Amino acid sequence: MCDEGETADRADAVRTESQKMESRAGETALDGSARSIIVLIVVGMLVGVLSGTFGIGGGTVIVPALVWLGLSQRNAAATSTLAIVPTSISGVVSYATGGHVDWLAAALLFCGMFVGGQIGSWLLSRLPELVLRWIFVAFLVFVVINQVSFVPSRDHQIVMTVVTGIGLALLGVVIGTLAGLLGIGGGALAVPSLSMLFGASDLVARGTSLLAMFPNSITTSAANLKRRLAHVKTALIIGVTAAVTAPLGTWIAGEVSPRVGAIMFACYLCVLLVRSVFVAVKATRAARVARG
Repeated sequence: MCDEGETADRADAVRTESQKMESRAGETALDGSARSIIVLIVVGMLVGVLSGTFGIGGGTVIVPALVWLGLSQRNAAATSTLAIVPTSISGVVSYATGGHVDWLAAALLFCGMFVGGQIGSWLLSRLPELVLRWIFVAFLVFVVINQVSFVPSRDHQIVMTVVTGIGLALLGVVIGTLAGLLGIGGGALAVPSLSMLFGASDLVARGTSLLAMFPNSITTSAANLKRRLAHVKTALIIGVTAAVTAPLGTWIAGEVSPRVGAIMFACYLCVLLVRSVFVAVKATRAARVARG
């Protein structure tokens, strides 16, 4: 028993030291140079517009950019989650001002997402990375097809009943599971689902999606900060910039028709799909070479 305890302690120490080394490497890469700051500001502007327009967190833009700047995947993901907090606040305020947030639906979604996140984290530790990559590809294909084939209404609201409440909580579990499993915020699934399954207008779906992600980002960021995984300065630059531009995205969402908005969202997801297929194919080839 003592040997097992000592082994566990050594493993924890190695893991902690590894995380510290990753953090120091990231600090070296993000040295505060004009180039790094300009990239972070541009990323923040893009994330804000995308978040306001589509009701997503923007992690699909933030994480690749931070990895390109030199952060590890772990630190990039943690920093992205922290940056999403001010971004989502700005987006929620913009949508709430226009009356396009269903507060009860968002609360039920979050409850389900919290449970689903634990399931996703459990699956994440057990499924091979190659399987995860292709699951993500299949997920994006499903969402793109739905966006192209379904036109949301601009006037409908969610009619809350007991069955609807249970359905929203179960949807939250599914979204939370995928978020924990695939490392996504959940907006790409929440927005079309709220419109197709529960009759929400395209604007209500986006505002409600952002509100449901907000508390989840806070709790996750608190854990990441405790483990010193997130780069606060980097997250603030991106998050504050995104918070400034998010209202522009909200304005764009209100100006275009639901059909145009759905096509725009599908185009954005197609870009992610192409990138995800490329990465998955590359990983599959690498795995075949490793097997001989």
